[in-house]
Amino acid sequence: MFKSDTICAIATGLGKSAIGMIRVSGPDAINICDGIFEGKKKLTDMDSFTAAFGRIVDRNPANGECDILDEAIVLVMKAPHTYTTENTVEIDLHGGTLVIRKVLELLVKSGVRVAEPGEFTKRAFLGGRIDMTEAEAVMDVINAETDRALKTSVNQLTGKLREEIAAIREKILYHTAYIESALDDPENYSLDGFGEKLSDEINDILSRIDRLVSTADEGRLIREGIRTAIVGRPNVGKSSILNLLLGEDRAIVTDIEGTTRDTLEEYVNVDGILLKLIDTAGIRDTADVVERIGVDKARSSMEDADLVMLILDGSHEPTESDMQLLDEVSGRNAIYIINKTDKDIVFTGEMLRSLLKNKNPEIDNFRIVELSAKTSAGLENLRDMISDMFFHEELDYNDQLYITKARHKSSLIEAEKSLKRVIESIEEGLGEDFYTIDLMAAYESLGEIIGETLEDDLADKIFSEFCMGK
Repeated sequence: MFKSDTICAIATGLGKSAIGMIRVSGPDAINICDGIFEGKKKLTDMDSFTAAFGRIVDRNPANGECDILDEAIVLVMKAPHTYTTENTVEIDLHGGTLVIRKVLELLVKSGVRVAEPGEFTKRAFLGGRIDMTEAEAVMDVINAETDRALKTSVNQLTGKLREEIAAIREKILYHTAYIESALDDPENYSLDGFGEKLSDEINDILSRIDRLVSTADEGRLIREGIRTAIVGRPNVGKSSILNLLLGEDRAIVTDIEGTTRDTLEEYVNVDGILLKLIDTAGIRDTADVVERIGVDKARSSMEDADLVMLILDGSHEPTESDMQLLDEVSGRNAIYIINKTDKDIVFTGEMLRSLLKNKNPEIDNFRIVELSAKTSAGLENLRDMISDMFFHEELDYNDQLYITKARHKSSLIEAEKSLKRVIESIEEGLGEDFYTIDLMAAYESLGEIIGETLEDDLADKIFSEFCMGK
């Protein structure tokens, strides 16, 4: 995977801004940048982590003339104590789109290659400065939308997951090495009673792995947001409630039934909780082919949702479609919203509670909110209910280490399976050499998490999801 050429990329957002930064990394980064920079001193003579003010110039080797492209502050960082572990130069320019593009083109003309997405972080990984969990956390920090997502990402970025995985692998490796030594030198290393001791150690390791796996679903919700499907029959106010939660008119709202034909997804931060709101088409039987596709997608969104908001029209008695939806939502993590309380109410929250209680006698804690999407009355009650669910019930989080990636969970589960096979071998009285096969399989699976046994194509895929310049 490692490439030793010199790379460059724009490290700030495209568009007009006060500052635009270009990052250059590689063995020739300082020498090449010296060739396009005019200042009081040469970049090659500067100490690491020092900056110089000057001009970026495009020299014409034929006549010695040069065009001044911009004034710049240039920061020099020398290997190995840099982000990529290579010589690195950061060029701070004025943030105009044209000038940044011209300086980038000048670097390419001088022999620098434009970096691939995530290539700077890939070089940090390959240089041994960070492991794969820390590399993945870089983009999670950039993409974090809530304090909890940021805290979880920073925990991983500072190496907490790596430390836990490395500690588990060290235990596995120690026992594997002891078995191999005992098989090769039985006079100095005894395996008497080793199976029982190993079984206890593995059960301890399994408990640690199980704790990590148990955080995976919650970790996904922190990182990706709570998938929240807003469902109901046509014209009950689904899109109005989406707009109300967003604080802007994002979805089209009319009095015409079937206005929403497709799902619409938006993110909203509710008191530090990231909701991925999915506004769906009104669910009803219809002969309209396009609308029927929307209804099917609405039902699919409801199936995949972490939270369902079922909207009912309080100004009308429940219809047959409403009753069918109540049955479909039953047993799911749901909030029931009685909308249009600004009108004459004929169906209240208490009526709905009684109806739900008759359908589900064993359940008491139905979450019901009376709301007016038109006047915002009841909005705070809805927000408080979401917060209460998040902090005190099945969506509760604390400051512990979370697994946020599907591949981490998959590798942990594979390691668990291998370790359980070791215990089975011990219980069946098999020879110690059988233990080492599954112990090393677990060791390898855990190594995939931190990148020590990661295949090149998977690593390339992970880094391809990064932004340019990072």
